[in-house]
Parts: sequence; C-alpha cells; structure tokens
Amino acid sequence: MSLNIEKGNKKRIVIIGGGFSGLNLAKKLRNSGLQIVLIDKNNYHQFPPLIYQVASAGMEPSSISFPFRKIFAHRHDFYFRMGELRAIFPEKKIIQTSIGKVDYDYLVLAAGSTTNFYGNKNVEADAMPMKTVSEAMGLQNAILANLERSITCATKLEQQELLNVVIVGGGATGVEVAGVLSEMKRTVLPHDYPDLDPSLMNIYLIEAGNRLLSGMSPESSAAVEKFMRKMGVNVLLNKMVTDYKDHKVMLADGSSIATRTFIWVSGVAGNEVGNLCPDNYGRGHRVIVDEYNRVKGLDDVFCIGDQCIMPDADKNFPNGHPQLAQVAIQQGVNLAANIRRLENGKKMRPFRYKNLGSMATVGRNKAVCEFAGLKLSGFVAWVMWLVVHLRSILGVRNKVVVLLNWMWNYFNYNQSLRMIFYPTKPKEIRDRERREAKAHWGDDIQESE
Repeated sequence: MSLNIEKGNKKRIVIIGGGFSGLNLAKKLRNSGLQIVLIDKNNYHQFPPLIYQVASAGMEPSSISFPFRKIFAHRHDFYFRMGELRAIFPEKKIIQTSIGKVDYDYLVLAAGSTTNFYGNKNVEADAMPMKTVSEAMGLQNAILANLERSITCATKLEQQELLNVVIVGGGATGVEVAGVLSEMKRTVLPHDYPDLDPSLMNIYLIEAGNRLLSGMSPESSAAVEKFMRKMGVNVLLNKMVTDYKDHKVMLADGSSIATRTFIWVSGVAGNEVGNLCPDNYGRGHRVIVDEYNRVKGLDDVFCIGDQCIMPDADKNFPNGHPQLAQVAIQQGVNLAANIRRLENGKKMRPFRYKNLGSMATVGRNKAVCEFAGLKLSGFVAWVMWLVVHLRSILGVRNKVVVLLNWMWNYFNYNQSLRMIFYPTKPKEIRDRERREAKAHWGDDIQESE
C-alpha cells in the first residue's frame, strides 16, 4: 500500500486528523505554496456538537457530516488519504500510516481525543461512548432495540434493565443527551409504543462533581439542574461510578442501578501517537506543546486541538485549554498563519485563546448561554444556541436540512428516523480492514507493499 502522492518541488505539510483544528488549518493554507496532505480515518468531517441528536434519532447522520473531497474540491495543492497514523519518525521526517509511509516538511498532529474510561475495563467493554457519528448511530440502534425488546421480554427485571438509561458525565454532552432522551420519553413513547407505560423509563444523569456543567458558572449549573429535574431526569451529584457488571452500574457508595443502556460521556483523553516519547505527554494523555503549538523537542512537528496541551504558555489556563471546538478552530487558524510566517522568514506569533462564550441546551426552549459577561437561560439562550450551531455547520444543504428538521420537530414532535439499521460490510471491505489492521506497526519504518 502507498499514498501515491508525488512530492514535486513544493514543501509538504501532513495533517493528521480533519476535525475542527485540522480542517481549519487546511482551509487557511489555501494558496500557501505548500502541498497539503490530510489523513483521516474517515472520509468526512463531522460536527460533534450535534452528534447527540443523531443518537436520539432526531437527525440524520449526513446532516452533520461533510465529505473532505467536497470541501476541498478544486484545490490543486490538496490531497486527502483515508488512513490512520501508526508512528512518527521525526529524525527522518517520515510517518508510518495504515496505508504506507510518507515524508513531510511540516507535520501537524490534529487527531483529537478519544473517550477516557480511566482504566476501568468492564466499563470500557460495555458502556456506549458518543464521540463520533458512528458511535451515535450505534447508540441509536441500542436505544430503539431495547425499547422494542422491552415489550416482549419475559420478566419485569429484564424490562426495567432495558428501559433504564444511565448517563455518566455531567458536562454539556451529558446534559444534552439526558434532555433529548427525556423529551423522547415524553413525546415519542406514548405515540410509538402505546402498550408501554412511559413511567417505567427512568433516565439517570450521574456526575462525580458537585454540579453539572462545571466549566460554566454556578448560576448556569443551577439553571440546568433545575431544567433537568423538571423534565424528570434523576440527577445524581457527587456520585462516582466504580464498575459495571451483570447489567448494573456500580457506585462508590455501594448502590447500583440496573440498566442495559449505559452511556459514558465522562471525559476524554488525547489520541495516542505511535513512537512518541512518553515525556511528551501531559495531563489527559495530551501532547505537550509550546506557545506556538510546537511539540516539545521536535522540529517542524506541531499539535493542535484536543490532542495537545499548552501547560506553561498561557497563564490563564495553567492546566491547559478546555477541549472545545472554539479552541481547536483558533489554534488551527493561528498555526496556518504561523506556517506562512515561517515560509516568509518571519517570527511566529504565540497562540492566545479568546473565549467567545459557552452554551448548552437541554431541550425545547431550555438552554444556558454565557458570553461577554452575560448569563442567559431559557428561551433566549435556546434561540442563540440554535443560531450559533446552525451557522457553524458546513455546507448550505446541511444548514437547510438541519433548519427544516428543527422547525419540523418544534411543531410536530414526530421524527421519521426511528428505524434500526445494522450495516453489513461486504467481504472485500472486511478483508481489507483486517489487512490494514495488521500492517505497518512497530518501531521500524516498513516499506510499502
């Protein structure tokens, strides 16, 4: 296997990951005189803030996904390859990927983060994360399949396990999932499952800290908790999950909750970089970078977005910047400008994060929003949340589809997406994935096959 990209006489920048940071970096390097190679394990960019709506069958996956090749159509300096990073060899300026090796002049690690299970193997094996569109589709199938099974199961215990939903993590994703499932319980269950008592469905939101949305103000946390409880969500604060076994979520105080829908959104860790020295990792397994997003001790290697941590360069964030979309976008834009400056023989400018505000929604007419010193909650905050997220979605078609979808849901409550699909991969794809999974591992650079 090979990337099949001729180097030519241009310098090459290889970007690993097409999330918010990698995508904005590649877009801002248009007409930079560089050859841009973007490598991602998917052939599309996804919009994480709305992934929870896919999980609840409220939105189609294609509405929040956009193909890289369409984004960069007509860019003659741009090449996309679908693959995964295996290892980096900075001394030779070469990386090894699942589809072969490639050399670079600049390397940018922007592969984001993955769900952090904090070493709990049982939780990792059985809990359902929700960081990607694929994971959201799997969660959607699980929720719908459990509802179908709950009507035909043999015992009351099994029925309760199928109908209980436990969400671990009281951040924005956790409250948004809890809110949308609460609305689903109130509006969808009586309509789609008239022979099922909606009161049997219990939604639990578990947070180890003393409040929800710890990244926002206490006022916003209190408002969200009030919304949650009014919507019928069982909010459990200061509760630590220790294990999951026999269809039970085990808590540190000795209590347990029976469930077969166990959703884990309790934290993230930076994605692994093969062959990178352990000393290069900081808190949350994030790659340590300086104020220019340059990886410590490595020339021409940068890291941006959720995958990096800048512990010493910004006094306002001694523990690193929050792993948010706006941080990733700003770092991508700043690094693009710095790459141009390097090419022109100028000094780079340090990254300084500008907080544009925070927001979260928990349901219809219910949201919290903080910006420019203001703290809003309720309908006005909800409208602002809609506008901000609609503007951020890529593609005119996607914006229109999402807007129409939201309008329909607001007046109708009855989406037509509540179907269970289990995709079957053709043998050719399964065989190729097995070959690629075994290829190009190790500490040595392997020749392309």
